[in-house]
Amino acid sequence: MNQICQLSIVIINYKSPGLVKDCLKTVLPEIRALDAKVVIVDNNSGDNSAEVLNNWLLKNDTRKKVKLFLSDENLGFSGGNNLGINAIRAEYYLLLNSDTLVRGGAIQSLLDTIKHNPHAGIVSPCLEWPDGTPETSCFRYPTPISELIASADTGPITRLFKNHYVPLPISKQIIHPPWTSFACVLIRHDMFTDIGLMDDNYFMYYEDIDFCRRARKAGWDIIHNPIARVIHLHGGSSALNDRMKQRKRLPRYYYESRTRYMYTYYGRAGLFAANIFWSIGRIIAGLREIFGNKKSHICDKQIYDIWINYFQPLKPYTRP
Repeated sequence: MNQICQLSIVIINYKSPGLVKDCLKTVLPEIRALDAKVVIVDNNSGDNSAEVLNNWLLKNDTRKKVKLFLSDENLGFSGGNNLGINAIRAEYYLLLNSDTLVRGGAIQSLLDTIKHNPHAGIVSPCLEWPDGTPETSCFRYPTPISELIASADTGPITRLFKNHYVPLPISKQIIHPPWTSFACVLIRHDMFTDIGLMDDNYFMYYEDIDFCRRARKAGWDIIHNPIARVIHLHGGSSALNDRMKQRKRLPRYYYESRTRYMYTYYGRAGLFAANIFWSIGRIIAGLREIFGNKKSHICDKQIYDIWINYFQPLKPYTRP
C-alpha cells in the first residue's frame, strides 16, 4: 500500500471482531465518495478474530477500501495505531476505536474542520452514548493535585482545586482543549512528521495525553468540533472500564503508564507529590466511607499500585 490517499482510518482489533464489523458498517458508507482507506490492525488477538474479519471483508467485497494487517505481538494502543499509520501514506489519519459507531456526516465534518484550520493538528468529535447523550471527551492535563481530587472524590476538594479538575464541561461550541479523547480523533500527517508518532512506551492509557502535550508544545492546535458526532460504547474494546466500575485491581500497565506520564512532565518530585496527594485523598475518602456511609470508588490494591515503577519510571511496560 504505497499510494497516497487523502484519509486513512485506523481501527485496532483485540478480540473484538464483532465491534469492528459494526464500526465498519457505519464507516464505509461515509467514505464511499472519499479518497479514503481503512486499515484494521489485529493486535495479535490470539483467537479467531483475524479469520472472522477476513471472511466478513471478503463477503462484503471491501478489498478496495479495507486492508487487514496482522501484528506478530500485542503492541497496545500506541504501538498498534503506529503500525496502522505506517501501513499507508495519507494526508490525514482518523484513529477510531473499535467500540465506536460513526454518525452520518461526522467524518466529513472532521475533515472540513482540519482543512479550514491549517494550524490544527488534531480534531475530535462529540462522543455520545447510544441514546445521544454527550460523553465527556475534552480534558485538562492530569497533575499531582488532580490526583488528590480523583482519590478524595468530594465536592469541597473539587471546588477548591477546580482549575485542576481534569474533565472539561461538555460544550456545544467549538473549543480548543488541552487534550481530547483518542476514541475518535483526526490527525494531520504533517504533525506526525513534526513531532513523531505516539510514544509506544505507553502500552495503553496516558498516550493520548502525552501526544497532545507534545503537539501543543510544538505549536499545533487541538480542536473539538461537536457538530461531528460519534457513538462511543465506552469500554467495549477494553475490559479496564468494567474493572474500574467493579473496583477490581487494574492491570499493571495502567499504573506503569501513569508513572511514566507523571515523571515525564513533573519529574521525580512531581511523581512523588502525585502519589502523596492521592494517598491524602484516599484518607479523606476513607473517612467519608466510615462516617458518611459512602461507597468506595477506589480500585483494589490501588494504594500500593500507584507506586509501581516509581524507582524506574521509564521502564518498558509489562505485557499483559
